[in-house]
Amino acid sequence: MTDMLLAIDQGTTSTRSMVFDAYLVPRAIAQQEVTQIYPAPGWVEHDPEEIWATTLATLRDAVAKAGLSAKDIAGIGITNQRETTLIWDRETGKPVHNAIVWQDRRTAPACEELRQAGHEATVANRTGLLLDPYFSATKIAWLLDNVSGAREAAEAGRLAFGTIDTFLLWRLTGGRVHATDATNAARTMLFDIATGQWDAELCELFRIPMRLLPDVRDCAGDFGATDLLGGPVRILGMAGDQQAAAVGQGCFSPGMMKSTYGTGCFALLNTGTVPVTSKNRLLTTIACQLAGERTYALEGAIFIAGAAVQWLRDALKIVTYAPDINALADRANPEEDVYLVPAFVGLGAPYWDTQARGAVFGLTRNAGAAELARAALESVGFQTRDLLEAMRGDWPQMGAETVLRVDGGMTASDFTMQFLADMIGAPVDRPAVKETTALGAAYLAGLSAGVCPDVATFAGNWRSERRFVPAMDDALRHRKYCGWQDAVRRTLTRY
Repeated sequence: MTDMLLAIDQGTTSTRSMVFDAYLVPRAIAQQEVTQIYPAPGWVEHDPEEIWATTLATLRDAVAKAGLSAKDIAGIGITNQRETTLIWDRETGKPVHNAIVWQDRRTAPACEELRQAGHEATVANRTGLLLDPYFSATKIAWLLDNVSGAREAAEAGRLAFGTIDTFLLWRLTGGRVHATDATNAARTMLFDIATGQWDAELCELFRIPMRLLPDVRDCAGDFGATDLLGGPVRILGMAGDQQAAAVGQGCFSPGMMKSTYGTGCFALLNTGTVPVTSKNRLLTTIACQLAGERTYALEGAIFIAGAAVQWLRDALKIVTYAPDINALADRANPEEDVYLVPAFVGLGAPYWDTQARGAVFGLTRNAGAAELARAALESVGFQTRDLLEAMRGDWPQMGAETVLRVDGGMTASDFTMQFLADMIGAPVDRPAVKETTALGAAYLAGLSAGVCPDVATFAGNWRSERRFVPAMDDALRHRKYCGWQDAVRRTLTRY
């Protein structure tokens, strides 16, 4: 058993480690939750030491559950919540502050200042991104400006920046490797996605010393080795969670599309080897980089998907367990048109309104918990349609009935997936292996290790567990979507 693969999936709400065999069949999983820290309204942080502790604990637990030792593992793949920002001391490895999570909005004023100064076009042309607190650059600048002594230490070369992948790699390798992959670098707002290099002018714009930044590598390749599992194990794969999910879904050909439904929702459309500039406020990003060749994607980012269900459970307490939301939504009165716009941390694509906040529309005296539950689940379908409409405008080659491959925790909800198919008017495929993010990371490591097949063979082996097909009347689909668009218009602050 020397061809087993180990995947680290460090997400927003939990850390998972999974063992796969060479046929990419899951053999063991270990998972621990990650504490969400809210220091102020709109601020979201994680404790880096907790992230590290949960990573090491789940790694060791998964290996033990599978009955393996270090010599059995051909390679480790890492996938991670993107954009979440960390800075640490190169000598001690100690972070200078909590990690600032991708959802955090504290740098919205800084982004607005840069936008008003006319810099958004330059940022978009080079990075494919829009000026938004979502991305890492303004988070880095905030840390350098607000942590005592951080800017001086960074300029002297004593500090290191990384997204979660880079921080875990640093810890796993005992500080020997400070690196990231192209997909994570592409989410910092400092990386030129056409040249595949850090951009000196953007670093100057955001006042970030370039010596703070990690080396950028292919998604499948040599990232060093760790000796924390009882013997040396090579780290051979790395990708941001949404790109890893696209790999796990086998979306290697132009026109293929996946959407992940976890805390948020992220849809990626493979557009091939030439970046497509969005005219509809989508993101242009790197989908994967193998053997030095970059594949690009159009991406739509929705900040709140499953988090809306968590809100109903934790804040409103209308359900005790998240899966109970499905039965509750089933009891909703179909005559009640209630819309939840889950702009708890602003609205992402295609609106990019950082100041928008969550709102409920259409309440009547008869509306209650069931109608709110249904509105939360339906908001996922409405927001996904927003993204698909924008993608069709940017990439006309996209067919009207392009099959959408889905993954993430919310896909377990048949109610949500059927409404998604109804709202987008196209088939929705739920995969046989639902942990596609970890699967993608494991495959990248296995590809590098030589124990997994080539890209075409791997994609050909993809299997669907269930296909959801549209069943909603066209007139009803149109009426419901128009109601959603009206609700969003009432929520927006920028337009």
